[in-house]
Amino acid sequence: MNALLVIDAQNTLLQSGDFRKEVSVIRKMVNDFKSSGSPVIVMRHVSEEEHHSFYREEAGSQLPPALQESADYIIEKRTPSAFFQTSLDQLLQTLDIKHVFITGFNIEYCCLFTAVAAFDRGYEVTLIEDATSTVNTDETYEMPGLDIRDFISSILNRSDVIEVVEYEKYLTAQTDR
Repeated sequence: MNALLVIDAQNTLLQSGDFRKEVSVIRKMVNDFKSSGSPVIVMRHVSEEEHHSFYREEAGSQLPPALQESADYIIEKRTPSAFFQTSLDQLLQTLDIKHVFITGFNIEYCCLFTAVAAFDRGYEVTLIEDATSTVNTDETYEMPGLDIRDFISSILNRSDVIEVVEYEKYLTAQTDR
């Protein structure tokens, strides 16, 4: 069975850039999984520090209502990995999940760490490239011209253990099954 992981699609990140395209693809993925009866698991990054952008009580750390309503499960995390000190692995085992599809933010931290951790735990992993993004830029990393999403997607794809596809290729693969 498959599960969709939506990583950190929280207000503070969504409001820090123009992510309409990525959010649209995430919505399509959520609808695909809901219609097939596969679980949608939403990860929410939280902090207990009051001045942190993910402080659990701040509006920015909250999930958009539509995403919250469509989630079958919401799991809070405190590190980039959705597996570290959370109930995610136990939930996936209980649901007999074999394959996780990853979407969300920030690709170079939480999506990357979660993809590697999922593979390390024996799951088949697919990252939906156009359903991920980051609030960071080439200036953040002092690497002019760096396309962060493309760079991380290339690294994961070249690992030969984590599949990276665009939404259209995901759709084609689903209809071929």
